[in-house]
Amino acid sequence: MNSTPSIIAALLAALLFGASTPFAKQLAGDITPIMLAGLLYLGSGIGLWALRLVRDGRLTVPRLPVKDWIWLLGAIASGGVLGPVLLMVGLSHTSASQASLLLNLEAVLTAVLAWVVFHENADRRIVIGMFFIVVGGLLLAWPQKGEAAAGSVLGNLAVATACLCWALDNNLTRKVSALDAVFIAGTKGLVAGITNLSLALALGATLPKWPLIAESMGIGLAGYGASLVLFVLALRGLGSARTGAYFSTAPFIGAAIAIVGFGDSTSTVFWLAAALMGAGVWLHLTERHEHMHTHEPLLHSHSHIHDEHHRHHHSFPWDGTKPHAHQHLHEPITHSHPHYPDIHHQHRH
Repeated sequence: MNSTPSIIAALLAALLFGASTPFAKQLAGDITPIMLAGLLYLGSGIGLWALRLVRDGRLTVPRLPVKDWIWLLGAIASGGVLGPVLLMVGLSHTSASQASLLLNLEAVLTAVLAWVVFHENADRRIVIGMFFIVVGGLLLAWPQKGEAAAGSVLGNLAVATACLCWALDNNLTRKVSALDAVFIAGTKGLVAGITNLSLALALGATLPKWPLIAESMGIGLAGYGASLVLFVLALRGLGSARTGAYFSTAPFIGAAIAIVGFGDSTSTVFWLAAALMGAGVWLHLTERHEHMHTHEPLLHSHSHIHDEHHRHHHSFPWDGTKPHAHQHLHEPITHSHPHYPDIHHQHRH
């Protein structure tokens, strides 16, 4: 199967999210962390549900099995509620460039959960790449000379914990990645936005002025909404660990914007960490995985074309539109070709 569209989706998701981090940092001093997290996700949710209304002509909630709702709500709680709050707390105690690079830990933790808990396959190249990213993250987390040690550690710990929340979110979202990506991202945005905004108001925070609200929600729509839609599409084609690896280019984009656009300072340790993380990402981007494997019978629904994995007949009139979506059955097949642990390749090794 052609993985190029999924790779492009992952890299575009990284571009949008990476660019949003330094801009969110500029708002962190004017808006409390929980309030900012709520506005970012609310902008995402409202924007994407408005897109669904324009696209479909009506707003509907798909009928999902109970297990899919469990996966989706778990993803929303970990990645949509806890993750952004912890990131905003971290940004208020550390520089945007350092936080941006530290976000590479999300890829590592995503992969670890994917391998250990959700049983995705791993090979030596991916593991070595993750090792480089971990070492780079540890270098960034160590307080530098002249920094307020307590504040720096608190900020880095908050960002690292946010990465763990998003890693869990990524693996749970993979379970429902065959669903409409706009519905997944929009629902997460609405629930997370309303939850965080209500919590902020309950703790005594007040809404900022309308220009700040609009700016926050605009950043959220691009950096959290559109980015998440693309990320879900990439999960569908690449699996959790590989999508996380491509997405780990986001911190470099955020760091570059913070340094060039906002004048953040750098150090030798910063560039050493960047080099290690860059090497790890390169190992991931150049991976090739191919072997003989068997597809078990599978019944599901998602957008598809009639490639080697979708050679089925239709029980309804079809006008030839490609791609198209409907429930379909995959017959057993054994073959060999380059592949990722996508929604059709979740076999053991």
